Amino acid sequence: MAIKIYNSTSPGRREMTGVDFSMITKSEPEKSLTSGIKKTSARNNRGRITTRHQGGGHKKLYRLVDFRQDKYDIPGRIASIEYDPNRTAFIALVVYKDGEKRYILAPRDIKVGDEIIVSENAPHNVGNRLMLKNIPVGTFVHNVELFPGKGGQLARSAGTSVQVMAQEGGYTNILLSSSEVRKVLDAGYASIGSLSNAEWNAVSFGKAGRSRWLGIRPTVRASAMNPRDHKYGGGEGRAVRGTRRPKTKWGQITGGRKTRKKNKRSNVFIVRRRKKNK
Repeated sequence: MAIKIYNSTSPGRREMTGVDFSMITKSEPEKSLTSGIKKTSARNNRGRITTRHQGGGHKKLYRLVDFRQDKYDIPGRIASIEYDPNRTAFIALVVYKDGEKRYILAPRDIKVGDEIIVSENAPHNVGNRLMLKNIPVGTFVHNVELFPGKGGQLARSAGTSVQVMAQEGGYTNILLSSSEVRKVLDAGYASIGSLSNAEWNAVSFGKAGRSRWLGIRPTVRASAMNPRDHKYGGGEGRAVRGTRRPKTKWGQITGGRKTRKKNKRSNVFIVRRRKKNK
């Protein structure tokens, strides 16, 4: 898949790029697998903004994606590859042999007509889902369960995958995209392959309006604010920041500050910490 480059017919188009949707085979979602989604514009039950720079955006339907994939030993056929406005990866409509339809995350290189199956000892084909303990070392997987039966929680965004590194003592060591090596229970399930739409993060919006279509509101630079609104605000013209370390609007250190609790219970499952930027 390649990035689509638009012709410079206007100032907004000059730097605009987009995702190549040639993989998409169906434009309208399966009606029985959709539901309405309420917009909150990142406001809580008191109407207070809890996350800045969100609001507006195009109306969306929510696609009910099956992260658990608990139809064991029943083969399914890929009926279509579809776009999902609620996530970065594409989704695939699966029609199982018993007639049931479900959406799953679409792996890279999967095609309409391909057959997939969820089984403890399924073949190691792209899209198949099987227990971690039965997956060979070195295999790339996605939609990985942290707790057996709960459904996939790791590697669910576009282009991502984790690699099986070792099998020992009832646990599977997996290498995350952050370079962290972590232990998960080998009775959990994972799907073979990397996810689709790997180039999504290389897209250039080209104009401000395209961000607004996605529900992203403008961000104001801290140095352009008033002193009462930010630590870096005020001054005649451009002023030096006055501090060595960058801080948030609320004066907390950002960038390089450790945020993970030292006594977090899941620390025992981390085999190797992620590499820190120098």
